[in-house]
Amino acid sequence: MRTAVGQFAARPDWQDNLAACKDALEQAERGGADLLVLPEGVLARFTEDRHRIREVAQPLDGPFVSELSAATRGGGATVVVGVHEPSDDGRVFNTLVVLRDGALVARYRKLHLYDAFGDQESVNVRPADEPPVVVEVAGTGVGLMTCYDVRFPELARLLVDAGAEVLALPAAWVRGPAKERHWEVMVTARALENTCWVAASGECGPRNIGNSMLVDPLGTVRARLAAGPGLAWADIDPEATATARRTLPVLANRRFAVNPDPILLGGPS
Repeated sequence: MRTAVGQFAARPDWQDNLAACKDALEQAERGGADLLVLPEGVLARFTEDRHRIREVAQPLDGPFVSELSAATRGGGATVVVGVHEPSDDGRVFNTLVVLRDGALVARYRKLHLYDAFGDQESVNVRPADEPPVVVEVAGTGVGLMTCYDVRFPELARLLVDAGAEVLALPAAWVRGPAKERHWEVMVTARALENTCWVAASGECGPRNIGNSMLVDPLGTVRARLAAGPGLAWADIDPEATATARRTLPVLANRRFAVNPDPILLGGPS
């Protein structure tokens, strides 16, 4: 499965961001991508006035998703990208959409909200209470996670138990002391402990680190970007996954399962 992760700096205007997504899609199609993973929440980005995302959020049949979906029609790439959609409590959902051949084939609403390091995503964003999502792309199971979700290893394990061989991880990883290191360690750990691939796309720009990467099932970074816009590429080979799981059979050797039923221990509501 030919895979690309892309990054750019999102702007306040959704039309600018749609153009950036379409440009990344065109590059991905030229490169023969089966899967393109783009960052979290790129409908609009407000670095300071974050409450404005409530004003500009669009339903999934709105112009942003509809136009990007139309751009996939007739192509070979499946696109995973993050947007904000309205919820019925006045906040928004932080939602990943999966687009392929002109259709919305899946969505995932973020479970774990970034109420950490002095931030409070839950002021404007509503956490989902829906199960994790795995979709098939080119015969390979792709599990969906968003940014802060990567700090919760049980979610990655649930997705792998549900058939994911790849974790698609759109993000907008905020800069801060040691945060770049946290990103690299966490993305690599989720790959290694689950012997799966991680296709992690991080928004770049003044607020976020970029540093998109593709990591293989033994924790090797196969491709990565730095702080600027672009695409990184890797060929995800199911046989490499199978070989890694024979060599390092952590999934077979484990002694504990993860309960797939949600157990609400706390957090934003």
